[in-house]
Amino acid sequence: MLERIITQPDPYEPYLLSQGIRFGDLLFISGQAGAGDDGRIVDGGFIAQGEQAFANLQRALEAGGSSLRDVIKVTIFVTDMGHFQDVVALRRQFFSAPYPADTIAEIKALYDPRAMIEIEAIAAVRQRGGGDAR
Repeated sequence: MLERIITQPDPYEPYLLSQGIRFGDLLFISGQAGAGDDGRIVDGGFIAQGEQAFANLQRALEAGGSSLRDVIKVTIFVTDMGHFQDVVALRRQFFSAPYPADTIAEIKALYDPRAMIEIEAIAAVRQRGGGDAR
């Protein structure tokens, strides 16, 4: 059975997307960008956006009964591969060994022209609850 994961605020609702879907003991989290609660991309450059994207990822994971330590696979999209070492630093800040499997890809653009990073993840669910978390 598919269970939709929602946090508040829910910036995905207008676009007919789920922040995440739980299926059994797996959690699939949609791409999380560096947007604050107001939906705007945060100021401060790549690292600030990356920290906000990881905070958004963490919130969505927790709403689904998981956490950053339970991430199995992460895909990180960047608009400039020149930030590769920044991505490594962010991974070091937010993940610990054993590190999740990872794909880092440079793409032409994200949903907002100011967005420089977006992170999606697949994680194990270790606790029940969450779901339509608000």
